[in-house]
Amino acid sequence: MEILAIDSSSVAGSVALYVDGEIKSEYITLDKRTHSETLLPLIDELKKETELDLSVLDAIAITGGPGSYTGLRIGGATAKGLGLALDKPIINVPTMEALAYNVSDSKVLVCPMMDARRDRVFTGLYKFNDGKVEVIKEQCVLTIDELVGEINQEVIFLGDGVDAYREMLDEKMEVAHSFAKEDDNYVKASSFVYLAKDYLGEGKVTSADDFRPDYLMLSQAERELKEKQKND
Repeated sequence: MEILAIDSSSVAGSVALYVDGEIKSEYITLDKRTHSETLLPLIDELKKETELDLSVLDAIAITGGPGSYTGLRIGGATAKGLGLALDKPIINVPTMEALAYNVSDSKVLVCPMMDARRDRVFTGLYKFNDGKVEVIKEQCVLTIDELVGEINQEVIFLGDGVDAYREMLDEKMEVAHSFAKEDDNYVKASSFVYLAKDYLGEGKVTSADDFRPDYLMLSQAERELKEKQKND
């Protein structure tokens, strides 16, 4: 089984090649340039290093949202383009589930969170058993107060939402909680590709033509337009 995994859901970006149970190569960038400038070069470098023939891939995995609107569009367009050109299926991995896989060895509740502004986060709740994920709460958008109200057991937080809301969490949490190490706060293709492998085995794929990112909420421009139309 060969899977090319791609993430561009946040400032960080990564690509990884999974072949028959192991990661053959991974490239990560924290470059401030847009993913339109960095993503394809990362894939090209991975191809060169591994001598990858894209035509032998079984599928292309992509974090399908939520996350940065621009990043999701660029990653989605890249995955769709490759899928259409190669006639390969797309594995749409929820971003929060992908992020949770950075701490798949955790024995406590896992709460990934990405900053959605205005004291809100993209989040979800997960438990791991022998490296397999159990979805406790599907990914969604919550305020910090709403999120705290959902958690009644020991939890570990991770994601860029930690940087934004750590002090609020320390103040409001009434159960034991901890925070993942800093380099686990961004999605890693080499982590979520193992989830993508399970999705592929279960037939949870979509055609490249049908793939659409899941933004979970409107962009700022769309919200402003909707508000303007409501007031007109």
